[in-house]
Amino acid sequence: MVDVVSSEAGIPRPDHPLEHSSGAKWFLPAFGVLVLAGIIYVGYALSQDLAVAKTVPWILLGIALLIALGFEFVNGFHDTANAVATVIYTRSLPAEFAVMWSGVFNFLGVLTSSGAVAFGILSLLPVELILQVGSSSGFAMVFALLVAAILWNLGTWFLGLPASSSHTMVGSIIGVGLANQFMAPAGSATSGVEWGQATNVGMSLLVSPLVGFFAAAILLYVMKLLVRNPALYEAPKGNTPPPWWIRALLIFTCTGVSFAHGSNDGQKGMGLIMLILIGVVPTAYALNRTPDINYLDAYKSASAAVEQSLGKYVKPGVTVTDAKAAVQEAVRSKSWSDQTTLALQTYIHDTTAGLQPYATVDKVPTDLVSNARNDIYLIGEALKLIDKKKLLPMQDADLQAVTRYHKAVDNATKFIPLWVKIAVALALGLGTMVGWKRIVVTVGEKIGKSHLTYGQGAAAELVAMVTIGMADRLGLPVSTTHVLSSGVAGTMAANGSGLQWATVRNLLLAWVLTLPCSIALAFGLFVVFRQVF
Repeated sequence: MVDVVSSEAGIPRPDHPLEHSSGAKWFLPAFGVLVLAGIIYVGYALSQDLAVAKTVPWILLGIALLIALGFEFVNGFHDTANAVATVIYTRSLPAEFAVMWSGVFNFLGVLTSSGAVAFGILSLLPVELILQVGSSSGFAMVFALLVAAILWNLGTWFLGLPASSSHTMVGSIIGVGLANQFMAPAGSATSGVEWGQATNVGMSLLVSPLVGFFAAAILLYVMKLLVRNPALYEAPKGNTPPPWWIRALLIFTCTGVSFAHGSNDGQKGMGLIMLILIGVVPTAYALNRTPDINYLDAYKSASAAVEQSLGKYVKPGVTVTDAKAAVQEAVRSKSWSDQTTLALQTYIHDTTAGLQPYATVDKVPTDLVSNARNDIYLIGEALKLIDKKKLLPMQDADLQAVTRYHKAVDNATKFIPLWVKIAVALALGLGTMVGWKRIVVTVGEKIGKSHLTYGQGAAAELVAMVTIGMADRLGLPVSTTHVLSSGVAGTMAANGSGLQWATVRNLLLAWVLTLPCSIALAFGLFVVFRQVF
């Protein structure tokens, strides 16, 4: 376990940055007011949303949301703490103020996030579990992957290891997918893990630490060539803050990492909360009720266009008895046939015909909402086989019609209400406030053998900010922990400071063990929860 105020990096205890923090008198009250305001808003917005629901299983909904927000709370122990380590150890900001500052920009990052990462993570799950999220297997899925991720994150936090919440969540999802396939009756058309998406996510998690290490090392080397100011590459002297321009750079990079972390990592909890809401109260959350009031008309128009485009590729003499079953099989097997083209065209036509009498989503009968959502979501998964995997060669004009309709499908089924974003942001902030010291100490003084310098802190944070920001735009989850920790290690290596190999070994061990351990935990919990629900 990590000693939260140590001197292993040569920092005398009286001069330790965690011993000379300020702002404690106003920090807790200010944060308390923010949390209280957020809770009041979340409660009000949730009550407004649930007004359209026929029945609400309050106990199940409360437990599920508590566990989902608990995951983000524990996520705050690990990842948000990384953003403030450099400004604390370079004395650019007092510890409490740095945590508060980081929390504000995490909050803003969560609020402005696109949702692409959230639904990119969810696409790893078996499609039938997403479609049946309100069933016993769906609840077992959500609870298994959340509890598994929380248990592993708590264990690594207790040991002071900056393990990756992203890595843990991906492993938990894979474990659930494997368990779902393992428990399926013989001969049933059950999918397991979406290995194509898992490969993309796995590559982003694998490559991002390497990018952090080498990019930070190179950036520090370039800084030494271009900015020949010795103060930039020396350890802070006493409790004196750095020169104003260095301090501004460090605060800027801390701000950027905090914002990017909120925008990327915060989305994982959002996606899971949406799964919970869709499963527990589908009448309120199965279809998007928040966009422009005319979006259903736009959906119908795009549907008619793509139906016409698909008709050009339906071959004469082809027949289909069950269009939905044929589309499900294509999505499960990731294959395409002449029957699939006709089945998808028919399925789109039937689904749109069911919505045709209604001008807005609010007018759609509650009994129809859940089925309509599942139909539209399944169509969206089938469209991926065309516009992503190119299994049906189409002319450019027809492919554009498919792309437009795919966007309309995502607009209807892949959405995140504002109150969900605020709830996740508050959970992240609370987790950071409670558990930040363990991970901050590991990053600040357990990776290298010498004190973190201004230049090292700026290089590591700048690389992390850019890497996470780019991943967010591409809809790929990356680990703030891995990127920043490896960036600090890269700057230590480039500076000739030396690495504490015991810590590096432990970090690598946590990185290697996270995937198999979270897979095993989620697999076992899914099997257990299937007997409970």
